[in-house]
Formats: sequence, C-alpha cells, structure tokens
Amino acid sequence: MTANLEAMLREAFAPVDPPVRMTEQLESTLAALTEAAQDELDSWELAAMRDPRNWVRPLLAAGVTLTAGTALVALRVRARQRARPGEGTTLLQYAEQTLNDIAEEARRILPER
Repeated sequence: MTANLEAMLREAFAPVDPPVRMTEQLESTLAALTEAAQDELDSWELAAMRDPRNWVRPLLAAGVTLTAGTALVALRVRARQRARPGEGTTLLQYAEQTLNDIAEEARRILPER
C-alpha cells in the first residue's frame, strides 16, 4: 500500500512543461511590453519631469520595463538551461553559467542608451 501511494504521489507531482506555443506567446508578449515601456521612457523629456503630476507615466513605464524585462530574462535563461542538461558539473560552474546567461540576456533586452 505504501509503495503504491508513493508511486501515485510521484506521478501526481511530476513536473509538467507548458506547451511550446504558450512559452513562445508569453515570451513575445513580455518582449513587446518591455519594448513599449522603453519607448515610453525614451519619449519623455527631462524638462517635463519638474511637475510631479508628470511622474506617473514614466514611473509606470519603468516598473513595466523592470518587471517584464526580468521575467523575460528568467524565461530565456531557464530555456537555455533546459537546452543543455547537466553541463555544469559542480554547483559553482552551474552558478557561473547561469550568471553569464543572465548578463547576456539582459544585454539583449536592454540596449545601451
């Protein structure tokens, strides 16, 4: 009975990957949000920032850029890790590779301004 229960629990809690289409759609949505928020930030002039009533849109755009950009980086780094299973043999190598992937994806998403 115990072995059967363990097998059932193991099967019930097995990780399930989302469909590829859903992942691609989420990635494209996050990329579009990040780009739109960056464009909004680029369109604001510093002179308009003197009035605190003008701060709402740039603050929201910065928040969207930060949130969507971070989620997009995490999504892409996770996809890279799945593409090369077991590459880092030690925890230090795995952490180093993950940090390199994060830096590379962040450079892709946030162009130099």
